[in-house]
Amino acid sequence: MSTASLARSEYAPENRSWYKRNEIRVTPWLFLAPAILFFLVYVIIPIFQSFEISLFSWDGLGPREYIGTENYVELWDDPAFYTSLKNNLIWLILYLLAIPAGLFIALFLNQTVFGIRLYKSLFFFPFVISQVVVGLVFTWFYDPTFGLFNTIIGWVGLGPINVLGDPTYVTYGIIAAGLWPQTAYCMILYLTGLNAVDPEQIEAARLDGAKGWKMLWYVVVPQLKPATFIAFVVTIIGALRSFDLISVMTNGGPFGESRVLSFYMFEVALSEYGFRMGYGAAIAVVLFIIMLFFIAYFLYSMYRDERGR
Repeated sequence: MSTASLARSEYAPENRSWYKRNEIRVTPWLFLAPAILFFLVYVIIPIFQSFEISLFSWDGLGPREYIGTENYVELWDDPAFYTSLKNNLIWLILYLLAIPAGLFIALFLNQTVFGIRLYKSLFFFPFVISQVVVGLVFTWFYDPTFGLFNTIIGWVGLGPINVLGDPTYVTYGIIAAGLWPQTAYCMILYLTGLNAVDPEQIEAARLDGAKGWKMLWYVVVPQLKPATFIAFVVTIIGALRSFDLISVMTNGGPFGESRVLSFYMFEVALSEYGFRMGYGAAIAVVLFIIMLFFIAYFLYSMYRDERGR
């Protein structure tokens, strides 16, 4: 047999190894395998473990005692749980303001004017700093003795307000602090999306007489749906798992009025309430179900829109 014939037989499909025959299909999965493994170990498995632990009375170290759904029954009658749930709903509603705010800032920054790079840097800055730093900055900002907030409202004749010490204002004050970096994140998403807007559609709409709000609502916003979807999902998850700002700014106070579910879960499982891992896991399960509901809704909406095209 000639050398050419040997080479042809070596590369014939039936003589190649299984990997060589399926290389195009298998190689992407090999690259994804480490990420999938980490996702399973650190996300999926802990979710199921939380469901399991919520059915036990356990301090995290000693033996576990199976109690069924007693942790969930206790949640039903727990006023601190309802306070946390109410605050989470307030976070959810007001935190969504970051999306339109981010869009309008992105529209302003998506221009070629003098100094636009400096403006972009200033608006981008909150996104790159730690949430702990944001919490400390706004704690000083709200301070009733030397804070800038009380100085500003003093100019219009309003008295000093202890925002973080008043149960009426504390949640809104923390949400305002959280909106600062979240708006910057949404702005970045929309700036990226605006770069992909089809200029031919913009020009065609201008020829048809569209401008201003009509141009924005009927031409630009529909092309920003992928960015809007990501902004909604990330903002909802951020609102529901808000923890660090509350821990830094109020530690759940005053009188527990700034608690949210994630912080209350930490308190009952790992803090002063006595290492009640089962009860904390029950709160985590409730929080997970709320998140799952919103994310599933947006995924379904996006899937429905894609099928309608």
